[in-house]
Amino acid sequence: MGTFNVELKKVVDDSYEIETGFELENKLISDLKNGLVGGIHKFAVVTDSTVKELYADKLYDLLVDAGYQADLFVFAAGEEQKSRKTKEEIEDAMLEKGYRRDCCIIAVGGGVVTDLAGFVAGTFGRGVPFINYATTLLAAADASVGGKTAVDTPLATNLIGLFNQPKKVYLDIAAWKTLPERQVISGLAETIKHACLASRELFDYLDTHIENILAMDREACEYIAQENCRIKYEVVMKDERESGLREILNLGHTVGRAIETVSGYRLLHGEAVSVGLVAEVKLACQLGYMTQEERDAVIALLSKARLPIAIPDYIDRESLVRKLYTDKKVRDGKLRFVIQKGIGDIVEFEDGVFATPIEENVAREIIMDM
Repeated sequence: MGTFNVELKKVVDDSYEIETGFELENKLISDLKNGLVGGIHKFAVVTDSTVKELYADKLYDLLVDAGYQADLFVFAAGEEQKSRKTKEEIEDAMLEKGYRRDCCIIAVGGGVVTDLAGFVAGTFGRGVPFINYATTLLAAADASVGGKTAVDTPLATNLIGLFNQPKKVYLDIAAWKTLPERQVISGLAETIKHACLASRELFDYLDTHIENILAMDREACEYIAQENCRIKYEVVMKDERESGLREILNLGHTVGRAIETVSGYRLLHGEAVSVGLVAEVKLACQLGYMTQEERDAVIALLSKARLPIAIPDYIDRESLVRKLYTDKKVRDGKLRFVIQKGIGDIVEFEDGVFATPIEENVAREIIMDM
């Protein structure tokens, strides 16, 4: 009998750049030529059926023209496609095309595409590099920083996944102009969330410039893209694996993710988060962490951004309460909420603890009142 110690201590540098700009496809090709992913010459371009013709086809052509081997892997657009089944279909298609560990995945699209493609990259061949080319405001706010990749299940969103950092992220603001207005509005919810948890300055900017952003004003869009990245980076750099501080990025998501699932994805992610934020500020005010004026200011900004601020009538309230228990922050069967302190800060309940248990009857009361 004996014991053999497997020594695996190591230092890993997962640093990467986020480049914000307009029409960045040629910059991506230039970066590849300059060694962004080493000597890899085989690229799987993963996208959805909406983004394919808008951006992925062009990037595919540029890759081929540059002498790289590339293939498009396209799945139907929609949050409901972010599933284990779709992941399996992409993996099988890549294997059939001869892709192995000597490849790189390029995700072209919004958060559904980047979440799914990043998860594929983390497990395909036990891990291959990937690049995110984000084309939506929501992806710029939510999926560009942090390396959280996942798929949804019938029970709830994002329950199966892993942390996997990209080689680089491109935020193409020019792509926002091709988005349906509803998608742009949905993306603003995560931006407002970031303001609520970390920046009164950004909150006031949004309050003043919301119409400029909706009109795709270049300066306003560049500003919020960079602020989103800065705020999320400052959280993620301190807690990459969500052991404490990173939970604050779940502000509004306890109710928001539950609504998204119970709605059958009739609500977009940002729309669901908006309703979740309304529930959260009502709770924060009730607990004494926000004034009524601050609560009303958050709700007014969400409304000004044309986001929903009430639970749709078609959602059964009791089903929604039950769905809250699928939230990842639940501990020992207890609901836990991240709570903001005023506007631009988060309550730290004890050292390193940023979510607090909330009794079901308290959550139910707020939900029934919405």
